[in-house]
Amino acid sequence: MLKRIAFFIYGSLSYLLFLATFLYAIGFIGNFGVPTALDGAVRRPLGIALAIDVVLLTLFAVQHSVMARKGFKDWWTRIVPKPLERSTYVLFSSAALILLFWQWEPLGGVVWSIDDPAGRIVLRSLFAFGWALVLVSTFLINHFDLFGMRQVYLYLVGRPYTNLKFGTPGPYRLVRHPLYVGWLFAFWSTPTMTLAHLLFSVATTAYILIAIQLEERDLTREHPESYEAYRRSVPMLIPFTRRRQAS
Repeated sequence: MLKRIAFFIYGSLSYLLFLATFLYAIGFIGNFGVPTALDGAVRRPLGIALAIDVVLLTLFAVQHSVMARKGFKDWWTRIVPKPLERSTYVLFSSAALILLFWQWEPLGGVVWSIDDPAGRIVLRSLFAFGWALVLVSTFLINHFDLFGMRQVYLYLVGRPYTNLKFGTPGPYRLVRHPLYVGWLFAFWSTPTMTLAHLLFSVATTAYILIAIQLEERDLTREHPESYEAYRRSVPMLIPFTRRRQAS
């Protein structure tokens, strides 16, 4: 029983760290309310600062993608108990983001700036919409399974883990990846686009497009018939761009 309680505490602490990281990310990308942000006073020469930021973004992308693949999970669970696999992934992802927040180097320079108050309100509203869509999307596909809490809870109460059934609730009927759509709104909706923000947005967008291919490959393997039919009938990121096919 002590082992089960310890696992649950570990999963809970990993989840709380994710929540803190998620909230900090809103301020970090939006440039408000946090000690460090995408923009700020330039501290290093452009070439050095750019290299540091690229390394930080690459580190996060590699960690986030590699640890999510089935082959890695099969090897990783020989070391980490299966009930803790997802919580450990969440922990490492949060650590990679914290490192990025801590070591990020502002680059200076302005790509665009919207001074019109109405325009700034629109972009800030889209920024908020993006974060809200991300959070809502996680709950629609089982938020607590996604972040490891369901796994450690089931282990705590002595119930076997069961894989979630494939479903397409809410916005998943409009696009296959509403969570990623939310991230894109959050990353690009800014009234002032600096060089650092542009680097962050371009890099994370490239990562999202690659991650979708990897994720869909895994989903097709897990749900060969249902996901293939879903992929044929529902667009990837832009709603209403593909006519629904008859069953």
